[in-house]
Amino acid sequence: MTGARALAAIDVGTNSVHMVIARPVPGGSPEILARERVPVRLGGGGDDMKLLTSDAVERAVAALVAFRHIADAHDADVVAVATSAVREAENQGRFLRRVHDEARMTVEIVSGVEEARLIHLGAMSAVPIAGRPHIVIDIGGGSTELIVGDHAPAALARSLKLGHIRLTDRFFDGGVITDGAVKACRRHIRSFSAHVAGEAREIGFDVAVGCSGTIAAVAALCAARRGETLRTVANATIERSDLDEVVADLISRPTPGDRAGVPGLDPARRDVIVAGAVLLRQLFKALGIESLVVSTGALREGLLLDRFNRRDRSRDDGLHHLNDLRRSSVLALARSYHEDLIHAEHATDLALELFDETQAAHGLTIADSELLEAAGLLHNIGRFVADSSHHKHSYYLIRNSERLAGFSENELELIALVARYHRKSRPVSSHREYTALSKPGRRRVRVLAGLLRVGIALDRTYRRAVARVHASVSEEAVSIDVEAAAGTDVAIELFTARRSANLLADALRRTVDFRVVETSPERQRRNHPANGRGSTDPRGLRA
Repeated sequence: MTGARALAAIDVGTNSVHMVIARPVPGGSPEILARERVPVRLGGGGDDMKLLTSDAVERAVAALVAFRHIADAHDADVVAVATSAVREAENQGRFLRRVHDEARMTVEIVSGVEEARLIHLGAMSAVPIAGRPHIVIDIGGGSTELIVGDHAPAALARSLKLGHIRLTDRFFDGGVITDGAVKACRRHIRSFSAHVAGEAREIGFDVAVGCSGTIAAVAALCAARRGETLRTVANATIERSDLDEVVADLISRPTPGDRAGVPGLDPARRDVIVAGAVLLRQLFKALGIESLVVSTGALREGLLLDRFNRRDRSRDDGLHHLNDLRRSSVLALARSYHEDLIHAEHATDLALELFDETQAAHGLTIADSELLEAAGLLHNIGRFVADSSHHKHSYYLIRNSERLAGFSENELELIALVARYHRKSRPVSSHREYTALSKPGRRRVRVLAGLLRVGIALDRTYRRAVARVHASVSEEAVSIDVEAAAGTDVAIELFTARRSANLLADALRRTVDFRVVETSPERQRRNHPANGRGSTDPRGLRA
């Protein structure tokens, strides 16, 4: 990776926007070139964070414009993700468009589970916990992530709607504390965290690690009570006894002004620190934690590692590839709904071959083929609910799954829609989820769903009667050659494929026709499983 471009990883959080710029170093940790943080309070819109206020949007857009200039000065590529505040906001679209137009960057909204996965990667990069049973806790402004395991991927990854800004807005308006509000806040935290705390205790862990601003702020308060001044929070510890004293001190000071004299407290956190500290104390109690180590690695550091791994599939840093993670999570979800993977994998392979062969017509990328593969493997999981309208059930199960790791919210939406359109009605303007996509996004769905329909049709009898497909593309037509497996009749497959090709034809703006061709001895040898393309194909999800 010598000479590889730097990467700017941006985290659009509920409280602040952060950026870290780094350059990959072969065989070592990334070289950090710059770090930036701007408090924006995106999540302070009230009504349980359903709206981004105009002032908060202005602050965030201005910060991201500045980040773009800094990234450009470092000649860095930019990847930006947004978490709970933007994820839950009803007016997220307007904000994302402004960022795209003014800061010249596309912000991906990540799911809570994906947020947890990236946090886990970041924490493991900063604290030597790989191979040891551990729990990682990240308290943000709008959500708290809990991750339990001993390596990546984790055994448990959950995102809870518990954050220091969310709790402050609900229980401590303006940062003002009352005994009744503290009790109500604690009850609320217990009700939201009891189940996942039980799961975490059942799995078990030996070490607890904490990430992000709230936990770093509490660590500074604990150190100050011991008469220490932290030069860095990296690997600082929070002991349960110190935390108890910090919380007791904070809740004895009813207003933010009363907290001005608290040693070690950042003035910018005077109004929200009580909610964050109470939340951390309740998690210590629920999880049985006596001591926690602070990690300086969190979401943005995990994002850096994740994207560097995407760039270099051969990178060996002890972390799992995104490819492996995506595929394993897709297959695990399919198996949990008793999906017939023999049919799903063969139909998907045929669709992927067509994707490659028709690239000149659709112009999509390898990243799009990964979405096609995921949708193909999952297209029938809706049958677990009911055969009738199972394509719609597949959409719902995919879109609402918390088990698909490594995908952004936009990617999950595209996967779910491609699976939804694998049969029956085509995408139309009355379908709200489809029309909510951008114009390029709608085209991607049409192309990928069209390819998947043909792949499924070519395995209509579930016999793998079609061994392979090849296609030639002209300005007017796509001609698909179908290779039948030895000794099989593919009449039903061809009949079904011709009936299923309309969506693909419209998406590619070409006619689509099929013919059966003989498989040459050379192709038979090359297509033997021992020589299969699955072992060498760089496509993201392939084994």
